[in-house]
Amino acid sequence: MTEAILQNFDDRSVPKKRNPGRSPDLVIEQRRQRLYKRQLEGLTTRHLVLEHSTREGVCVKTAWNDWKEVSKWNEEDWQKDRDNMISRLQAMRVRLFDRAVKKGQLQTAAQILDSLGKVVGESVETVNINAPELAIRIENKTDS
Repeated sequence: MTEAILQNFDDRSVPKKRNPGRSPDLVIEQRRQRLYKRQLEGLTTRHLVLEHSTREGVCVKTAWNDWKEVSKWNEEDWQKDRDNMISRLQAMRVRLFDRAVKKGQLQTAAQILDSLGKVVGESVETVNINAPELAIRIENKTDS
């Protein structure tokens, strides 16, 4: 046992590893992921950031930096979801239309059809442009 102690006894300091399995980057990433999960609780941004600072034991500036990263993640998520968002919305509208007709809610069904028409380019303006124009002119009666 004394050999193990004396092996490093040549006046050089041996750095001790603290928590060798965790890197600071991993800790930061996990902290930001916790903030990302909490944003769905309906709190304001400032409240989320200040509470994040308190819970995680970091300064407010670090909490705001974490929020900036979470905002970038939100933008990435939106860009990924935007491609298939229209098709998902259309599928939901069609299902909603079917349910409204089954329940006899014709006003709701008409509104859904209107929104479906807008997506495919059938707006009031488009219909009015394509409608025929009727012009009536009344000429003055002249005595001849």
